[in-house]
Amino acid sequence: MAKPLTLQTYQAAVDAWIQEIGVRYFDPLTNLGVLMEEAGEVARLIIRTDGEQSFKKGHKPVDLQEALADELADVLFCITCLANQKGIDLTAALQKNLAKKTGRDKERHANNQKLTA
Repeated sequence: MAKPLTLQTYQAAVDAWIQEIGVRYFDPLTNLGVLMEEAGEVARLIIRTDGEQSFKKGHKPVDLQEALADELADVLFCITCLANQKGIDLTAALQKNLAKKTGRDKERHANNQKLTA
């Protein structure tokens, strides 16, 4: 059984993978482009499964859930590469971000008529 990943261990695993297999990090601008490309692949799947677009004949993945999981993992990999390059601890950043959202939006969403209708 695989050892559970934390954000910290994932950041370290991505860094080790880059050093051992990836040769080096792409420059941040290239990684940003790759992130946009991968986000587009997530969008493509969701547009076709939850939106009004349909898959072209022969382009529908056999397992849609697995395909979406793989594309989301690609997005996380790109984000992790950018965080590593910029010296950002994602665990600390996400904890701080969630605290910010909690304080800012504590009542905002509960009072949003669009969400409660």
